[in-house]
Amino acid sequence: MHSIEELDERLSRPRPALVADLRRLEGDIVVLGASGKLGVSLVRLAVRAVEEAGTKARVTAVSRFSAPGSRAAMEATGAEVVAADVGDDAALAALPEAANVVYLVGAKFGTDGNEAGTWETNVYLPGRVARRYTGSRISALSTGNVYPLVDVGTGGATEDTPPGPVGEYAMSCLGRERVLQAASQRYGTAMAIIRLNYAVEMRYGVLVDLAQTIAAGDPVDLTTGHANVVWQGYANEVTLRSLLHASSPPFVLNLSGPETLSIRQVATDLAAELGEPVTFAGEPAPTSLLSNAARCHGLFGYPDVTVPELVQATARWVRAGLPTLGKPTKFQQRDGKF
Repeated sequence: MHSIEELDERLSRPRPALVADLRRLEGDIVVLGASGKLGVSLVRLAVRAVEEAGTKARVTAVSRFSAPGSRAAMEATGAEVVAADVGDDAALAALPEAANVVYLVGAKFGTDGNEAGTWETNVYLPGRVARRYTGSRISALSTGNVYPLVDVGTGGATEDTPPGPVGEYAMSCLGRERVLQAASQRYGTAMAIIRLNYAVEMRYGVLVDLAQTIAAGDPVDLTTGHANVVWQGYANEVTLRSLLHASSPPFVLNLSGPETLSIRQVATDLAAELGEPVTFAGEPAPTSLLSNAARCHGLFGYPDVTVPELVQATARWVRAGLPTLGKPTKFQQRDGKF
């Protein structure tokens, strides 16, 4: 992956299992929050998979498209595009009907200091969307941040681990899940709740954060000494395929890679690929935010891009000075402030 075009093509290349599942999926697909960091590649993946499946399903991308060029980029995917603020009651009511809804709307970056807005976006809005689409299947993106920090030797929190969100952002994400669960119980709406932790590609993610720190000559903080990452193309695939597993009460799924990564080792590997020295600060804490995604891998297989491949591609991208999104994950934060 040496260019934006090559990266976009790889992110949106459907695997046979996704094509087969979308062939079985009945009805159109609406993606809400489609212009976010996952949305464009997910929409493009859905369009390509539907085309390969040979079905007549329409894929509709919904967003405000406030960033310059974002609407044109979405139209280039081949999806139908609806510019709308889903937080507006009239706009929400006017959205097209669809048997399948992928819900990607959420607030994280800059939420510290905007707690009220974070709760409005992450809790109040999902309930309104659930009422709008009571008869649809809904695959809703959540986060592993709903879990507590766990001992790094445990293999990560499973779907049966009791929630223990740290900080208001994580609390609001658990609130989103609770509101969706309540709507599923009340209306019988089939839902899948996807706890993602952490998606990466060459323009953003934990590996980009580390590579940029190393390239800048700054020390890598080891206090949060372990993390999970997963190739975004796989995350998009699982989010779409989970529509077939939607149920009431909701189907809950951890979505991540199979490894518990050592930040020291990954940073060392990135530095070698970058041709730069690396220094470290701090000592690893005994706990980290970690998810066990064994259920996901049992249902959908393993990610098709490995961590060594991601490390090599990310270092090459950063070394070449190619564009990044400028949205650090802040995975090192242990107080939940983003």
